[in-house]
Amino acid sequence: MVALLVACGRDPAPPAKPAAKPVAAAPAGVVAPAPRSEGEVSIQGDDALAGVLSWSLPEVKIEHPARARAEARRALANGDLFETEHSAIPLLLALRKLQPDNPDDGPLLAKARSALLAQANAALGASEDPASLRYAQRMGTVLRLLWPADHDVQEYLERVDRAERAFDMIARGFALLRAGRLDDPGGALASFRAAQALWPAQIGAGQGMAAVEAVLIARAQTQALAGDFDTAGMTLERARRVRDDARTLAVAKARVEATRADSIRRLGDAGMMALADPAGLQFARERLVDMLRIARPGDRAAVVLRERIDVVSHYGLFYPGEVFSDQMPDGSRAPSLVVLRHGSFMMGAAADEPGASADEQPRHRIEFERGFAMTRHEITVAEFRRFVQATGYATRASQRGHSMIYDVRSGNFARVSGVDWRSGYDGQPAAGNLPVVHVTAWDAEAYAAWLSAQTDAHYRLPSEAEFEYALRSGGQGRFPWGNGGPPAGVDNFAGGKDASPRGLHWNNSFPSYGDGWWGPAPVGSFARNAFGLFDMGGNVSEWVADCWHKGYRRAPANGAAWVNPGCRTRMYRGGSWASGPDQLRSAWRVSGGVDITNSRIGFRLVRQL
Repeated sequence: MVALLVACGRDPAPPAKPAAKPVAAAPAGVVAPAPRSEGEVSIQGDDALAGVLSWSLPEVKIEHPARARAEARRALANGDLFETEHSAIPLLLALRKLQPDNPDDGPLLAKARSALLAQANAALGASEDPASLRYAQRMGTVLRLLWPADHDVQEYLERVDRAERAFDMIARGFALLRAGRLDDPGGALASFRAAQALWPAQIGAGQGMAAVEAVLIARAQTQALAGDFDTAGMTLERARRVRDDARTLAVAKARVEATRADSIRRLGDAGMMALADPAGLQFARERLVDMLRIARPGDRAAVVLRERIDVVSHYGLFYPGEVFSDQMPDGSRAPSLVVLRHGSFMMGAAADEPGASADEQPRHRIEFERGFAMTRHEITVAEFRRFVQATGYATRASQRGHSMIYDVRSGNFARVSGVDWRSGYDGQPAAGNLPVVHVTAWDAEAYAAWLSAQTDAHYRLPSEAEFEYALRSGGQGRFPWGNGGPPAGVDNFAGGKDASPRGLHWNNSFPSYGDGWWGPAPVGSFARNAFGLFDMGGNVSEWVADCWHKGYRRAPANGAAWVNPGCRTRMYRGGSWASGPDQLRSAWRVSGGVDITNSRIGFRLVRQL
């Protein structure tokens, strides 16, 4: 189409002309053209088109009028109207000149005029290319020269003029299109629209607008592939305003959205793969930024990656609430852990809390930036035995040969020889599923170091803040379960319904509570708390990593252990099987020497994520 339109501006070679001859006065009804040279007439205007649009009346020699008239009738019937001396109009004009009074020639000439108008209109109606337009223009030249005052001729010539201008506007539009001027004021689109207004039947204008639309759509796709979806959307809106082809635009938008979805998917996959390595967190965050730049608000893939980044930044490769265990070198499993969510809580006792001491104050906020995993129950005798058997480690009680037990006969606590980690609360051999007791804080840390080496993970004693956070498990009551009396089966501690093997009862207890145990119970025997942990508020008290400090002034606010190098007094937290109400408060804390061992203190561990 572009090539054809460009051809509009070229000068085709003029047709050969017959020798010029004098032209007699025009017959009635025909306006004699002003001769440019003898025997030749042509339109005025653009000299570049003169060769195509000029017309010379062919020389006609009539020797037998009747034969010439018959020939004119045959030419008229065949549609041969004006090009040669054998065409109908030259023959009839010559006959009118020769026999002005012949009654047959006038009607025949009028019929030839009508036939020429019909041919011209047909050519103009089919003017989809420059050649058709030129043919219509050439017939317009003949009509203008012979019948300029005729209303039908004038109307036809106006239509030809509009068609000419439409072709010019189309050619200009394609030139602007090639120059990259699409839909700006005075650009290709404006030219095509002007051409369409001049000549609606000309399909070139519609083709030009379709070309503008196609270029804009292609540009939008390129912008989408470059990740600039905002600009791609604006470009598609420009394309919509070209001709509002709903189907084409729908396909184009679908392609852009498919490109967007593919880009988001690729970015999400890259971010997720990076999160398989904790060092890839920053890379994943950068991919999320890229996703959010191109994704629509609420895009599910971006939400998923954001959530996973948040999880990894706080929990590594784990999820809050996840229960897991690390593998040991022999294929067995380390103690079961649960992932505690990061967050904050108020640590310590309120000023008006019954039973509180100054050592538990001031109440202050602790903020955990990262979650951590904690063993779900206290470390058991069986778990500690694996450590001792693997390393030959000798606990402090084993070295000195004694520890503090509960004497069943007297009902008192007493130091007894031959008691160590293998012993229960009463000095008898302990079952493997009981919490290990008769261990120091140093013994617990030695076990944590061995477990870390076995699993390539970092195990340690919890900080005092971590223990209280886990004990409260999202609550802020006086006790781990709230402010009232304990619910049935909540944990193992001193209850009025409990009795020793000799029928003794606790002097300081919850009168209406009974757990069925005198001494530690197998781990996990009671209800777990909201964080999925067992025996946090009873069974045995547990060593933590902190050194003793009187009160919480200047204590770390981030939940870290408050440690003084070489300190000889350590903290332990949580009630035990022998604890009364005041010792079961969530804020209760107590200290002991690093060397002490007894039947009420064990431990559990925290694993770094």
